[in-house]
Amino acid sequence: MNRALALAALVLFAQAAGADELMVFAASSTAPPLEELARDFTAQTNTPVRFAFGASSDLARQLAAGAPADVFLSADLARMDALERSGLVRASGRFRLLSNQLAVVVPAGSTARVSGARDLAVFKRLAIADPLTVPLGIYARAWLEKAGAWALLASKVVPTLDARAALAAVEAGNADAGIVYCTDASLSKKVRKAYEVPRGEGPEIVYPIAILASSKNPRASAFVAFLRSAPAIAVFERYGFGRAE
Repeated sequence: MNRALALAALVLFAQAAGADELMVFAASSTAPPLEELARDFTAQTNTPVRFAFGASSDLARQLAAGAPADVFLSADLARMDALERSGLVRASGRFRLLSNQLAVVVPAGSTARVSGARDLAVFKRLAIADPLTVPLGIYARAWLEKAGAWALLASKVVPTLDARAALAAVEAGNADAGIVYCTDASLSKKVRKAYEVPRGEGPEIVYPIAILASSKNPRASAFVAFLRSAPAIAVFERYGFGRAE
């Protein structure tokens, strides 16, 4: 094959790869395992995967406004329900994928002890993802309200953009404590998990995944099936997630 034909073949291959690229919107808390799994999926299928990570509320708004994507992995059911009601996700391609728990974190060098929600009153600044819009913040507020501690702590809350930002605020010393996902708490060496909220005390945390109705990528279904497979779930579990019931 001469150089001109070789170049043409490469261009055609690149165009085909671009056409097959999967665009995945996903909750920021799922970034570490998803990036690992995407490498495996690409190695197996030769399909590149591109991610947009962020707060599920922001991602859902972008999708509702017409942002192009093939798959959405949300940190809560409410955002996915709204998209399904609007006809933006395929009901037949929607599944409950993962579960998670809440944890209270403090800086690694802190000696603070926490045995429940009311103990958080000793902290001056409490980092929580926006409790009005971001799933993690909504989960955290639900736990505190159930424990009768929200009114006591609301003035101490430092709202953040998303789950990873709540963790970063504690890591940087901009908050004395934070309420984050257990999965995020386990990844950081700059914080210490002071309290893990028992499943019976905290809200049910479910991560649904769905294919966007507008997706024309034939690999979208394969990617969702891949993430639901036993080997993929084992990777998620290694990062601290559970399989959703």
